Formats: sequence, structure tokens, C-alpha cells
Amino acid sequence: MPMAKLAAFLDANHVKYVRIKHSKAYTAMEVAQSAHIQGKELAKTVMVSLDGRMAMAVVPGSRKVVLDLMRKGTGAQSVQLATEQEFQNLFPDCEVGAMPPFGNLYGMEVYVDPRLAEDAEIAFNAGSHTELVKMTYQDFERLVQPKRVPM
Repeated sequence: MPMAKLAAFLDANHVKYVRIKHSKAYTAMEVAQSAHIQGKELAKTVMVSLDGRMAMAVVPGSRKVVLDLMRKGTGAQSVQLATEQEFQNLFPDCEVGAMPPFGNLYGMEVYVDPRLAEDAEIAFNAGSHTELVKMTYQDFERLVQPKRVPM
């Protein structure tokens, strides 16, 4: 079950969260519509390669990662979008493209667009294309400790 690792981590850290089941959806905007959430409140996890190492870029669902901004914000020489082939084996408990923005559970850095901190809550894929988790942004930041980088 894709949600098991994330749920165990959230429960162990006494985080209040809501699981939202929705019809199968693949793009951030489809997910937002299916789950009745505004696109800007949905956090989209985009896998990037920073100087050859995998990292998560987390942006509002209605936005795209601007690689040049990310390069400047991270200090990396090279920032590229990762292909599914490059990252699919890093998340064995998740459906490809539905990984939650918890890089700390998978040994990788997380960079977050500061716009996500403007809302009290954050919603994101929970490891499948049919389930989201919604929790406070404050808890997300406390647990993940992402680096804020304009994207």
C-alpha cells in the first residue's frame, strides 16, 4: 500500500492529516479537480537532477519549475528535469509520478517554492494516483525541513 510508509511517519510524529481519495488522475490539475482542491493549494513533486544528484522540487500544482531560478537558488551548476526512468526505482512503495514531497523518507533533499507557505494547509499525492494527504504547511516544513527556493 503506497500510503503506509508516509502514514507511519506522520503518525509517529503526531501529525494531524486527512486522507482524500479521488478518482484516478495523473496531472496536478486533474488531481486538484478530482479532489476539489484549488491548484495552488496542491503541492506538485517534480524530480530534478542537481549536478547529477536527485532532488525534489515542490511547487504549487498550477505552476511549473523554472530551472534557471532553481539553478540560482540552489547554487547548482546543472539543473535538469529527471526522467521517470531515472527516479522510478527510488520510490519502490509509490506509483511512478505520485511520490509525496517527503524526500527525507527517501534520502534526498527537498526544495520548496515559497508560495506554498502562503497557505495554512498543503495537499499532495500520497504515493498513488488516487489518494492525497492534506495537512498543515507548518507540520510539513517541520518534518521535511525543505529549503525554500523561488521556482
